[in-house]
Amino acid sequence: MEDQTQTGKQTSWGIIAVIIAIVLAALVWLYVSSTEKEVIVAVAPPPIVKAEVKPEPEPEIIEPEIIAPAVEPEPIVEVVPEPVLPNLDESDAWIQEKLPTFTWRKELLKLVINKDMIRRFVVFTDNFAQGNLAYEHSPLIKPNTKFLANEIKNGATSDWKWDESATRRFTLYVDLLRSFDSETLVQWYFEMKPLIDQAYAELGYPDDNFTDVLHDAITKVLDMEIPKETLDLVRPSVMFRYKDAEIEALDDADKLLLRLGKENLLVIKSVLLEINERLARQRS
Repeated sequence: MEDQTQTGKQTSWGIIAVIIAIVLAALVWLYVSSTEKEVIVAVAPPPIVKAEVKPEPEPEIIEPEIIAPAVEPEPIVEVVPEPVLPNLDESDAWIQEKLPTFTWRKELLKLVINKDMIRRFVVFTDNFAQGNLAYEHSPLIKPNTKFLANEIKNGATSDWKWDESATRRFTLYVDLLRSFDSETLVQWYFEMKPLIDQAYAELGYPDDNFTDVLHDAITKVLDMEIPKETLDLVRPSVMFRYKDAEIEALDDADKLLLRLGKENLLVIKSVLLEINERLARQRS
């Protein structure tokens, strides 16, 4: 009996499930039928508004500033007028006028001979460079004081010693030379060089350069060795001679340099060395 009862219950629940399914299907059909009659309005999407794209500004091209090179002003060249030289025969007055401006010891210009001054300078320098002394053409007057020597009795004979005080007679001449400014003196030399060349040509050297002769004369003084000891003398006659045969064999120009004395010769060497260097620079 229980199996039949159980079977009956399952049958009735199956019928109920079918009925519920039919009812649900009918409801769905009615809903779909009613919705098919509605008008479906398509809503257009909003227009796409393109954002205005501003073009990027082109980069500013900066032209490099062209700076003109600085124009240096042309140097002002001072035109020094060529000196107007007198004739050689009339040059003494011209030299006498300029000479006092070159020294601060104007009172010593009395030692200078004022006649034929350029010719005297040229002739004396040319002879001195060769070892000779042309006293008659000296540009300076002779010293008033004579050469002195000390006599030393040696029995029946006498020995003679150099008197250093005798060199003082040349002191004023050395002071005159030292009073000149070497640069000014060299400039003045080249200024009157045409007159010097003319005087040198008169001696028979028309193609030679007198500056070479002047250089030789100065070199002769610079090369002169100063004796370390007092010079001994002999006097076989009126004239003195050097006892040392080698010294006596020197030329007259070198013997004159010895008579100047050590101190005077050192001063002359220093002045002439500076003059010689300036002469060399002017020629180069």
